[in-house]
Amino acid sequence: MIVAIDGPAASGKGTVARALAAHFRLPHLDTGLLYRAVGAEVLARGLDFSDVPALTRLAAALKVEGLDAEALRAGAVGEAASRVAAIPEVRQALIELQRAFARQPGGAVLDGRDIGTVIAPEAEVKIFVTATPEARAARRFAELTARGEEVTPQSVLDDILKRDQRDSSRSAAPLVRADDAVLLDNTALDKHESIARALAIAAARTGRQ
Repeated sequence: MIVAIDGPAASGKGTVARALAAHFRLPHLDTGLLYRAVGAEVLARGLDFSDVPALTRLAAALKVEGLDAEALRAGAVGEAASRVAAIPEVRQALIELQRAFARQPGGAVLDGRDIGTVIAPEAEVKIFVTATPEARAARRFAELTARGEEVTPQSVLDDILKRDQRDSSRSAAPLVRADDAVLLDNTALDKHESIARALAIAAARTGRQ
């Protein structure tokens, strides 16, 4: 069983995906970490974001194993990830890695921006998780300040809006809801309610409780 969870930044799709993976005992991949890992390397090496060949080589050499999720969630890395994700050559270099993960025996749960449309359009379960920009910015602000990062609510909202615009307007695999994806708007839901809604959607699609 392949489960595709898509949605914009800070929508809670990762929380939903991890819960579904645990419930169905499937491996999980946060595909955003792949782009964050490439973005982090760009920053660490002082590379220019316009150096497409160099960035593509970084992406081609990336491995799923050993990614430090916590270290890759810093605010600056998120912005870098959004920038490299807009580069078609980088996306192409990471596509087969993601597809291989999705199609492993038994299936998997993947979350990202283009899982249900590009990576695994054959997924049995597709959920598009979203919330208003203001709700998502409030969640991200709480997350960043809890890590000790100095940000303001407005700066976080501005970043969310900028990333939404970039993700939705890029030429390579823009962020769009798949035609057969179920919409889960969790603006007014807490984490547990959002997970419960997602589990109900998965059960309805697959017959698996």
